[in-house]
Amino acid sequence: MAILTKGKLTQIADSKAGYTQKSVILNESRSYSNKISAKTSIFLSHSHHDSAYVQEVVVFLRKMGVDVYVDWMDDSMPATTSGKSAALLKQKIKENDKFVFLATNKSIESKWCNWEIGFGDAHKYINKIALFPLKEDIYTDWKGSEYLQIYPYIVESDYTTDYYKVVFPDGTEKSLQEWLKQ
Repeated sequence: MAILTKGKLTQIADSKAGYTQKSVILNESRSYSNKISAKTSIFLSHSHHDSAYVQEVVVFLRKMGVDVYVDWMDDSMPATTSGKSAALLKQKIKENDKFVFLATNKSIESKWCNWEIGFGDAHKYINKIALFPLKEDIYTDWKGSEYLQIYPYIVESDYTTDYYKVVFPDGTEKSLQEWLKQ
């Protein structure tokens, strides 16, 4: 299993952005607040402590042809967290086709992220949820909570570059592109 490191994710996002500036791709995502096209849409659950890597994940996923919802890119979200924030997050989780949890040590520690994945679990079929595990570097282990083992996860292929797959708890695999389209 090839869990991506934060450095590798940055390299991938840079290569996927190509001549397009990342800021252009992020602005496209910022303008996305409702499901407005036939594209697959993703609710990206994450810790705000990982905001630099959230931007890299947005670039990575948008270059695969999907819309990505990120709460702090949504102008309709309150500036400070509140009950209204929770209500809007519930609405966005329901509206988006898929739920992706950026699984870092910070997000696993976050009360909000755990609440989001619990709500996402209740409103999405298991094949509509995936973890995007991200570890600090090649020398550190990713500290996943046991309950996360019930979800599919996104990894890079061990055998070839630029191929990503979703691995299901039963060991079956599907290309990330295929998973995004279903």
